[in-house]
Amino acid sequence: MKDEVIPPHVPLRPPDEVMRLARMGSMFPTRLSFLRSMIRRLARENAQITRPVWNMDEGGFGHAVYSLRFGGHEYSLVAISTDLPPELRTDRVIATAWDSAYVLYDGVPDANEIARIAAAAPKQEAARFSERDLVLSRANKSVRLFAHVVQALQDGQQPDEKMIRDVGYLMRTTAVYGNGKFGIADRALIADRPGLEGPFAAEMLTVWLIRHFTHDLVEHVGGGQLALHIKRHLGIGNSTGLGMAPFLVTHPVLLNNWMMARETALARVRAIETLTKAQQDRLADLSHRAAKHLAEWDVPDPSHQARIVTLRADWQSILSDLKFDGTRPLDKAMEQAARYSFDVQELMAALVIEPFAELVDGLCDCMADPQGPFCPPLSDTDALRAAIRDHFNWALVPDYDAETGCGQFWYVSEAKQEPRLGLRFSEPGAELESPLDIGRQIKALNAALPEQSQPVSAFLAAFPQHAMAVDRVQLGAVHPYAEIRDNLIATSCLPIDMLRCKLSFFGASKFDPKSDRWTRITLCQGAPLADELNAAADDWWLPVFAP
Repeated sequence: MKDEVIPPHVPLRPPDEVMRLARMGSMFPTRLSFLRSMIRRLARENAQITRPVWNMDEGGFGHAVYSLRFGGHEYSLVAISTDLPPELRTDRVIATAWDSAYVLYDGVPDANEIARIAAAAPKQEAARFSERDLVLSRANKSVRLFAHVVQALQDGQQPDEKMIRDVGYLMRTTAVYGNGKFGIADRALIADRPGLEGPFAAEMLTVWLIRHFTHDLVEHVGGGQLALHIKRHLGIGNSTGLGMAPFLVTHPVLLNNWMMARETALARVRAIETLTKAQQDRLADLSHRAAKHLAEWDVPDPSHQARIVTLRADWQSILSDLKFDGTRPLDKAMEQAARYSFDVQELMAALVIEPFAELVDGLCDCMADPQGPFCPPLSDTDALRAAIRDHFNWALVPDYDAETGCGQFWYVSEAKQEPRLGLRFSEPGAELESPLDIGRQIKALNAALPEQSQPVSAFLAAFPQHAMAVDRVQLGAVHPYAEIRDNLIATSCLPIDMLRCKLSFFGASKFDPKSDRWTRITLCQGAPLADELNAAADDWWLPVFAP
């Protein structure tokens, strides 16, 4: 880690405990989340958002440009709003038209560049872009809430606060593309720029600016101004599906760095010997805020709603006994939470990290992966076998020949070039399987290792099919949190757990699963507005609606 003096910490929770899908699918956003760190950086730099272009008709259709200077560079969001027929509005990946489209542009675009982007962005993947285009996105309106807010403003009123609380956003993005997709800039072009060096930093900046645009758009069409507390509560929705899930498998070092930072933060605060009265009061306030946040979180799916209801009750139960005095109070809080569900445990982890910026914020600088998946090679097959025993014993347990052990397969859709998950024994396409079956590969490698030790190079010359598994074992020996320690092709594998883990690092809340393969979320809810980037700009963990 980059801290000059490493603070005291208790032992980190072991990967066998942390890197299980059920726990990863219970994670909450923390102050290490990418949106939080991005907005802290904007506030430190006193970033000023300007709107040099606003070319919208009375119905709110046209284009706008928002610009800011950040990290020594200028960036602009070009937003295009179109009149979308209702029958074309869908959040599914098969969509070909959206209510709005966006490009985060490198610099301030002139009229020709604005015209180019305005023509291309609504087509999304059907168009092509340039390296001046850093991020590409699109969004659909929450039609019912958007129309209600417009009507209320036109009537000289504020919108219904229950609707604001229940929906929480005016638009939801269905994709936020970066890193070279459709010709936009490769990440390497901006990876060393101040402010954009962190994971998904450019994408998070884009989402925050899109939220600002949605506020301006609804006020423009409605002809009035939203109350500040309503505007703050209106974040950006997002619909996310299977396309995001394999990222955690294909970027093992990045996953390790994210989880290592989070677990290190937790270990540091658990080592705090005593808390001041102010710190105790802050934690008490945040714990009650979390309870209010849970009370405002409802979803249509019965099973997930039941899970939220259980979490509410368990959280109230643990709060009745929760004390932050005495020695090692945060360590005791985590031990107390261990008697409850993973949901309670991970909410408690997020809570105890929250008030301690000076201990944990520096870890944000350790969450990128500038070097890539490189590590020292293992010299011989005995060392390989020992590494499997020490770090991949979990992979040797499942029966990958049983139908339940290999009932699903990952593949890439030819039509949309997006990851998909098929049922091996009832759907075609298994011959096109993507190699996300890490556990099965490791078990096959272990079975193929010779009794007599030999150089790894000689083994791979004879058995090249095990090259990927060898790479993963070597990485796992150095990066303990690099692997999801579950069978990702089992019939019991729920991709929604992978989605929630990744989205929690983005800073998402209000998870609203629509199946075990896609979910809606809310981003930027409670985040500071463009003119509120000040010292208090970071106090929006698990926001609640506050009139």
